[in-house]
Amino acid sequence: MLKNSKILAMILLVASFALLYRHVIVKLVHDWATDDNYSHGFLIVPIALYLVWERRRRLSATALRASSFGLLAVVLSILVLAAGVLGAELFLTRVSMLGVVAGSVLFLCGWQYLAVLAFPLAFLLLMIPIPAIVFNQIAFPLQLLASRFGELVLTLFGIPVLREGNVITLATTSLEVAEACSGIRSLISLLTLAIVYGYFLEPRISVRVLLALASIPVAVIANGVRVAGTGLSAHYLGPEAAEGFFHSFSGWLVFLVAFILLFAVHRVLVWIAPRRPEAGREVKS
Repeated sequence: MLKNSKILAMILLVASFALLYRHVIVKLVHDWATDDNYSHGFLIVPIALYLVWERRRRLSATALRASSFGLLAVVLSILVLAAGVLGAELFLTRVSMLGVVAGSVLFLCGWQYLAVLAFPLAFLLLMIPIPAIVFNQIAFPLQLLASRFGELVLTLFGIPVLREGNVITLATTSLEVAEACSGIRSLISLLTLAIVYGYFLEPRISVRVLLALASIPVAVIANGVRVAGTGLSAHYLGPEAAEGFFHSFSGWLVFLVAFILLFAVHRVLVWIAPRRPEAGREVKS
């Protein structure tokens, strides 16, 4: 009877959450489907659920000690939701979901449960698009950086080139490093990949953090190579080479190169700081 009551309470809790956040969830999934910068969002929830399932033995061995602080966290998160709705700020409404989930775990199960689930809950942050004001502050400098890198490579190849901001002018055509080509798309996706890669293949938390940080320069370099390659193709093969299939395919190719570079960074880190025998038995966080 007690078990059935717990199941019923869980069903009511999930249903209440779905009802409260139905519009937020629908809009979030829509953004995943329409915004290539966050198409990886479809993978975040399944991976987070796997991370929770992976911790099932630790959870079953953890004592339940409900905390009233969890209820406070839930109330504050709902207030953040209300502020986001009234201010038309999607980021606040989406972050409040994680606050409600974390607060519910704390209220029902306690601090130890929340500690065990800290990484899966934090991982869910990667599914939330960053605010537009922050996105623009990151994207534009990346556009300029990719443009400068492309200009440098083209100059090294002896190709006449003139750069004005994020526009590269060649003898036959002009290339604009648009927001979609700034590298932020590969940066966000590669950061997600670096976190997953580090979690499953590297037991040391310090090295995982370094891998995540390394994904930033790796993504910038890889995208700069893409811009330079597009410029070289446009110069030697014609303006058509900078558009259509080649442009789209080069994005996938550069992401593959970025992953290979990330793997190389991991190998270098392992070479510089070899794992100790006991590190292989370290419990995942």
